[in-house]
Amino acid sequence: MNNVKICNRIGTLHFIRFPTSEMNNFLELSKKKGMATSVSTVCATGGGAFKFEEMFKNELNLKLCKCDELDSLIRGLLFTVASNNNECYFWSQCTEDEQCSTQEYTFQYNKYPFIVVNIGSGVSVLAVYGPNNYKRISGTSIGGGTFLGLCSLLTGCNTFDEAIELAANGDNVKVDKLVRDIYGGSYSRFGLPGELVASSFGHMNSKEKRAQVSREDLARATLVTITNNIASIARMCALNERIDRVCFVGNFLRVNPISMKLLSHAMDYWSNGSQKAIFLNHEGYFGAIGCLLSFDERFKE
Repeated sequence: MNNVKICNRIGTLHFIRFPTSEMNNFLELSKKKGMATSVSTVCATGGGAFKFEEMFKNELNLKLCKCDELDSLIRGLLFTVASNNNECYFWSQCTEDEQCSTQEYTFQYNKYPFIVVNIGSGVSVLAVYGPNNYKRISGTSIGGGTFLGLCSLLTGCNTFDEAIELAANGDNVKVDKLVRDIYGGSYSRFGLPGELVASSFGHMNSKEKRAQVSREDLARATLVTITNNIASIARMCALNERIDRVCFVGNFLRVNPISMKLLSHAMDYWSNGSQKAIFLNHEGYFGAIGCLLSFDERFKE
């Protein structure tokens, strides 16, 4: 992020990401690059701020100043939207491959309320009513960690990027049972189109169909299953709270346009266009930005 003002300085924010399974390698890198000698305290958030606290202390002699995960998320999101004019976007014509594109969205961050769906290993759904006024209204344990775990079991993949690449080349229709597989077409009385998934992995009770699917098909079906579940929860939360803007964030959406398009279509279709799915360019880093802002406050004090 360019031209960001923090600690009364204007500069560029740089971001890196890695799975927590690589924490030991990150600590070794920190030693080699001398990162640990320039500071004594690091602001941290999320479960890792607790899980790896002793490791940072013993290996790098660094103290972790722990910041609340959801406070940091909301604070970082609001700051980023206010600082970066091109942060937000939505998907246009997401069901048409040739015409589908992203469109810039002007997010009036001071216009409340809105929903935040944070998709990490699991999912948290927050309703934001003001800068310091939000509540966690729902969540699910079926998130990005579920996708990678099931994909690893079903396809033998080892990383999230590998799982997404497999899914990009698969066809979930070979795995999932659709409405047309049950009705021979659409169930028009209740507005259920024939191509809608009626039963995730519904074809996999057939030995013959199991023999015809590929690793790619299984990965795609897994991604569609997880994403559709998240979309359903997000839509119902927005409906219950009477909020029409829903921001989807979290590292699950990195390099994952398939899920973004599915979320966009689901929100638009089932709400008859009244609810919009909004995405952000720095979707996985708002907690880190919120931590940095907390450090700024402590520095001023």
